[in-house]
Amino acid sequence: MFRVRRPPEWGVEPVPHGLRVLRTFDLFVLWSSLGIGLLVLAAGTLLIGLGLTLAESAIVALVGSVLGSLMLAAAAHHGSRAGVPTMVSLRPILGRRGSYIPTALNVFQLLGWATFELLVMGIAAATLTGNVFGPSTALVFVPVFGAIVAALALGGPLAVIRAWLEKFAIWLVYASTAAIGIALILKSPDLGLRYAPQYFSGTTSLLLALDIVIAMPISWWPLISDYNRFARSSKDSWVGTTAGYTIANTVFYMLGAGLLALGIVFGQPNFLAVIGLLGLGAFPLLIILVDETDNAFANVYSTAVSIQNLAPKRRQLGFIVAATLIAMAGAAFLWSRGEGIGGSYEWFLLLIGGLFVPLLGVVIADSFVVRRGNYAAEEFFNGARLWRWSAFASWIPGAALYFVIVIFALPVGATLPSFALAAGLQVVFSRLESSFTRPTSAASGGDP
Repeated sequence: MFRVRRPPEWGVEPVPHGLRVLRTFDLFVLWSSLGIGLLVLAAGTLLIGLGLTLAESAIVALVGSVLGSLMLAAAAHHGSRAGVPTMVSLRPILGRRGSYIPTALNVFQLLGWATFELLVMGIAAATLTGNVFGPSTALVFVPVFGAIVAALALGGPLAVIRAWLEKFAIWLVYASTAAIGIALILKSPDLGLRYAPQYFSGTTSLLLALDIVIAMPISWWPLISDYNRFARSSKDSWVGTTAGYTIANTVFYMLGAGLLALGIVFGQPNFLAVIGLLGLGAFPLLIILVDETDNAFANVYSTAVSIQNLAPKRRQLGFIVAATLIAMAGAAFLWSRGEGIGGSYEWFLLLIGGLFVPLLGVVIADSFVVRRGNYAAEEFFNGARLWRWSAFASWIPGAALYFVIVIFALPVGATLPSFALAAGLQVVFSRLESSFTRPTSAASGGDP
């Protein structure tokens, strides 16, 4: 009888050196693909919604993408060297049980992302088909895309990168992206016009927009080592991730802003439908929709890998199926409320920023300043402490600062101050902690 064989899965255990095969080009393709998507276009429209001009949106998109991508690549440093997933890489920093808290938060955000991904893919498919099944056409397509995403997650990252992205999907996406960009430029939009001037509040809007841009790459850092643990070296991880994500995120935020600006001119609020006004037909949107599946794949796959930090002996299959079903139910719920992609998405981005930007400050400070990458192999497993109070004493004030700045609309931006506060506190508290406790780490080796 014919049997389908699944590729081997890697949970919390280190990836064998023989499977650490991803080169700079492979990682460039992966992270440029993950930086491309319908939700990134949707996030780009938020810049115009805040009252920014297209010129201001372009500057904010570039600066935010560079900063966020550098943070993203830095987050992968010690996890990819050790060959372990991101949540496992947090054990030496937060403690073994301490890592369970960001794991739970990460599962929440990943299910949220998967929900938005399936919803926006359903909306895009409905737009492409002219709502062929009536007003609820988007919901008809949600389980179709859910099944595709689950199949990709079961295949694993190496199969998705080498067999799907590099051989097919990414090249079509690059071509369709270029076509949309050129068509937008030919429409000659006014770069200095405020298309939503009633929502512009000067510096506050600019810094809030920067927070929204940075939130996108930051949202990926809690899962980056789930993929970069397959990197051939730290250099491949750094260069491929930074270059790939910076370029893709910048371009798609700018395209999203441009599409909404053009939509305002033509009286079309649906940024997806605006693509049809560019004279390119449905092909570019179809290609981006096809590529969107890898973003949802990453969210579903990493949900399973993250949960394995809590239940390392359980297989990924059940977690992948459960995550897909929850995301489909979430998409149906949002659609039933008539939300689509709107205000809930903006606040979701800011919630992610508030929780994970300061935690990233803790991780980078510990990895590059406190420990300088010197983590012993056993610290990722039974040799890890149960808790490290210094990490939580640094993370919580950073998160509080982020939300205070956002809620009270303080004109200073939330990302960089909260990151800096958490990182600085981690350095200070770690030194205090080391004076009371005996160091447990030994120097680890260099690049695998």
